[in-house]
Amino acid sequence: MIGISAIYAEIPEQRIPTEPRIDALGIPLKTLQDRVGVIKTSRKASDQDTADLCVAAAEKLFASGRVRPTDVDCVIVVTQNPDGQGLPQTSAIVQDRLGISENCASFDVSLGCSGYVYGLSIIKSFMQDNGLRCGLLFTADPYSKIVSESDRSTALLFGDAATVTLMTESPVWKIGKFDFGTAGRLGQSIRKSEDGTLVMDGRAVLGFSMSQVPGSLQRVAAANGIALEQIDRFVLHQGSRVVVENIAERLKVEDKTAFYAQNYGNTVSSSIPIVLAENLLESDRCVAISGFGVGLSWASAVLEKVA
Repeated sequence: MIGISAIYAEIPEQRIPTEPRIDALGIPLKTLQDRVGVIKTSRKASDQDTADLCVAAAEKLFASGRVRPTDVDCVIVVTQNPDGQGLPQTSAIVQDRLGISENCASFDVSLGCSGYVYGLSIIKSFMQDNGLRCGLLFTADPYSKIVSESDRSTALLFGDAATVTLMTESPVWKIGKFDFGTAGRLGQSIRKSEDGTLVMDGRAVLGFSMSQVPGSLQRVAAANGIALEQIDRFVLHQGSRVVVENIAERLKVEDKTAFYAQNYGNTVSSSIPIVLAENLLESDRCVAISGFGVGLSWASAVLEKVA
């Protein structure tokens, strides 16, 4: 059984406070506090790229002694902001930098906010189908590469980070069934402009999230044979405070989830694994996760702690 054995995150130490920037962007303080919810955004160094963040996360994993580079036979990187122009794939750069064997499968997955949940399904099935025993699933989408500091919809929201999830045959978390979906008709709601900067229609993304994510979580719970009441924690993509709190209210699970990203921001595909690594309680045995955004797409799953 392939599942999650460990998760490590690399969140750059540099933080950019948001409140000093609201006047220049014409954003009321109440909007920042109640809707955006981000106090500081994490920022990579100017000479760091996507692979650098992945390598830093992996070095924490290797330092823990849980696994050695020579054990790894699969590397997948979820990113839409790869090194250079994406050639070679960031996963190959990471494989080389970490000294992982050349007898290792590596590829990138181009997904954003739903990418971690999609990535879990991809790496689990890929490893099982090919008899692989030790995989690394990375997420890294440093949006500081594409966010305009003068864009009031995105400048105070996104932070940089990377995570690595160790996938083995001796997991701590068993991965259950999934629920997926795509609303491509709304895809232009989050996109790159002709000059390469990020454009986001926050109102459209919030409406999409409210219309799709509660139903997805209800379906995935039913697919795994459990009721929402049996889930100990709901880990939602940390899109913003308003989206997390509104989904929780719609499902009546306000006591089982929260917006955790105040001090680093929306880290895109890294937001869910960061919460899994840093914010779960020891008593959490059954966790529902849901990523949603770029595409527009969604993906939900249930994780159960192995006894």
